[in-house]
Amino acid sequence: MRSGRGPLYLHREDGTRHPLDIERWCAAPDAADRTVIDRCRGSVLDIGCGPGRFLVALAERRLTALGIDSNPHAVARAVRSGGGALCRSVFAPLPGTGGWHTALLVDGNIGIGGDPPRLLRRTAELVRPGGTLLVETAAHALDERLSVRVGDGRGAHGTPFPWARLGSTALLRHAEDTGAWTGAGEWEAGGRRFVALRRV
Repeated sequence: MRSGRGPLYLHREDGTRHPLDIERWCAAPDAADRTVIDRCRGSVLDIGCGPGRFLVALAERRLTALGIDSNPHAVARAVRSGGGALCRSVFAPLPGTGGWHTALLVDGNIGIGGDPPRLLRRTAELVRPGGTLLVETAAHALDERLSVRVGDGRGAHGTPFPWARLGSTALLRHAEDTGAWTGAGEWEAGGRRFVALRRV
């Protein structure tokens, strides 16, 4: 993340790996990203903001935005780019709790913590009634919990942490089960899939 270049991967315990698109995350928003930005209203909380490409774009549209990420290098990069960001877990105390108009979980960040129902309940605490959660999901029908490590593909790995991968059907099911979210639309762009949830 410090260099803005890969390769980096999420390594699963079974030996398979999923590439992390570091270069895209560190670049300006692409056309698919802009379909998310176009749906943002009011104050925006970017959960797992990474190097801050959404924060910069939202500021250019004069929207109040805050990013949070547990990676200090990503947060530092976001701040250098002009975004407002905190190095903090989504489960920690956060500014504006209960008042955010829009929250983002893109780039697979619905997997944070390895427990999507818990994450959806937490985001419901953060977003105001009538607000929106914009989520990027897996392109396929998935609902899996796993332990992963970040690695460079050459043998260097970080420590394991819990993660999850969800498709849109599973996301909508878990969201409805919380009693706090209801589906508000789905779309595809650039080979990526997104779901909008409305805070009840």
